[in-house]
Amino acid sequence: MSGRPPRQGSNSVRTFRRLSQTALVLATLAALSHTGIAAAQESGEWAKGRLLVMTRAGLSAADLDKALKPHGGKARRIGQSDLHVVELSGNASETAVLAQLKHNPHLKFAELDRRVAPAAASNDPYFGSAWHLGKIGAATAWDTSQGSSITIAVLDTGVNGAHPDLAAKMVPGWNTFNNNADTSDFQGHGTPVAGAAAAITNNGVGVAGVAGQAKIMPLVITDSTGASFYSVISQAIIWAADRGARVASISFSGLPFSSAVQNAAQYMKNKGGLVVVAAGNTGAVDNVAPTTTMIPVGSTESNDTRTSTSTYGAFVAMSAPGTNIYSTARSGGYGIYNGTSLATPIVSGTIALMMAANPALPAADIEKLLYQTAVDLGTAGRDPYYGYGRVDAAAAVRAAATATPTTTVDATPPQVAISAPLGSSTVSGLVPVNVTATDNVGVAKVELRVNGTLVATDTASPFAFSWDSTKVSNGMANLVATAYDAAGNVASSTTVAVNVANTVVAADTTPPVVTILSPTLSSLTVASLTVSASATDNMGSAGITQSLYINGSLTTTATGGSLSYKWNTKNLRAGTYTLKVVARDAAGNSSSATKQVIK
Repeated sequence: MSGRPPRQGSNSVRTFRRLSQTALVLATLAALSHTGIAAAQESGEWAKGRLLVMTRAGLSAADLDKALKPHGGKARRIGQSDLHVVELSGNASETAVLAQLKHNPHLKFAELDRRVAPAAASNDPYFGSAWHLGKIGAATAWDTSQGSSITIAVLDTGVNGAHPDLAAKMVPGWNTFNNNADTSDFQGHGTPVAGAAAAITNNGVGVAGVAGQAKIMPLVITDSTGASFYSVISQAIIWAADRGARVASISFSGLPFSSAVQNAAQYMKNKGGLVVVAAGNTGAVDNVAPTTTMIPVGSTESNDTRTSTSTYGAFVAMSAPGTNIYSTARSGGYGIYNGTSLATPIVSGTIALMMAANPALPAADIEKLLYQTAVDLGTAGRDPYYGYGRVDAAAAVRAAATATPTTTVDATPPQVAISAPLGSSTVSGLVPVNVTATDNVGVAKVELRVNGTLVATDTASPFAFSWDSTKVSNGMANLVATAYDAAGNVASSTTVAVNVANTVVAADTTPPVVTILSPTLSSLTVASLTVSASATDNMGSAGITQSLYINGSLTTTATGGSLSYKWNTKNLRAGTYTLKVVARDAAGNSSSATKQVIK
């Protein structure tokens, strides 16, 4: 076809090989690798003074601040999600605070902000060809799609945006680690990842990425060592999703362990995107449950066997070539790279091809077809070594191009019930409300109403709410949860009636009592004197504010029961001076006292 990238053996590829032999540059990838959650716990590799929490729907920022105040914590919301980064005071113990927050009924979860490493292995010091493109049938896939109009967010150490095989496809990104616009690749891991996914094709030089016409959105998520944290990765996923990226490629290991990263990945999935992550390069098993929020990728050899260093386990969903992958280097040249770091962008590029081949196809259908068309390796069906199998770009794109979005009329409403609190129970203050909601396809959202008024909406399972019962009058209140599926079917729970019994505090209408203690004299005969006042209140002195006015001008203020001000009277003109002290309590009640002195 016209414009089709060259197959191996073509003149362009021979040119590519000649150039690569003279321009081969060994990248300086970090040799860090994921060693499992247990090792991370033992080494204490988490962000000091920082935690991650997800609030229940309806919990206000003020109530979250109140929950964190005893621990010296301050929360920062990530985008429009319910994820929050909690910054602790300098002397706080992350593990001690975590242990307490895990028992807070108004938080869906709390976790350490763990440090994660790139899923990189050292680069090979010899020349290799782009064998992986032939293995996955990329050239055949390119007859149908090359990824045009799809943006792949590369969450890594940055990308060399001036590289000749990448420059024309860059779109603005962000450095979420340092919170600035510098997305240059300072460490050398991100540029080869970006090239494997989407290096320019059919330009006569360099390498061909899987999705050569896709755009690259660089997001820096690492510190100076090339490692990252759950919080930074979560923020980057949400940032990319909010700016139109359809695929997020994250070549870092250990991410399925994090509830925060999984929720951020689900956020992107809800917006029509897919998140692809590396399984890791430990060569050992990681005992983490499978997840539908992201696509963890293992690495295979040219003979379709698992790379010995590829981490495995029930969480692995896909496999892809990950040894001797020729790709773009930070220096502007090319190099050979290994590991699940490279297998991940190969799957990401394939997804971009599929999306471009059929833009109307939902992300859920893309993911399903990706799995169905994979070359089944190992035990039949999904297994812990290969997942659903090795990616087959040709078959996946062919299936996507001819597929039609699921049009089966879904007339089945969700099933929904309030599991807590129980009917007729007595509640007060902030009330945790748990809702169970299921559907034959999936629940899109759940709304909680009290006495017919919407309290909050939750879009992520488990569906959980925080209801401020002080917003309604004491007595019986009716709780109803309403669930919606993607087809618009709606169902409401049985009404749960609870008895609201909040302590009623009588309104404070009593003003403070204020007295001017000094000066005691009525005529000014000294160069300076001290003006002092005392105030008391029925609710205590802590909430009192006192203001001193001299001839109507505010001179000073004080909080609490005492006010003292040194008044320089030396240069005052002769005349009468009126001193007025106004005391105001926390409820807004006020009183005043006045005194006149003559000079």
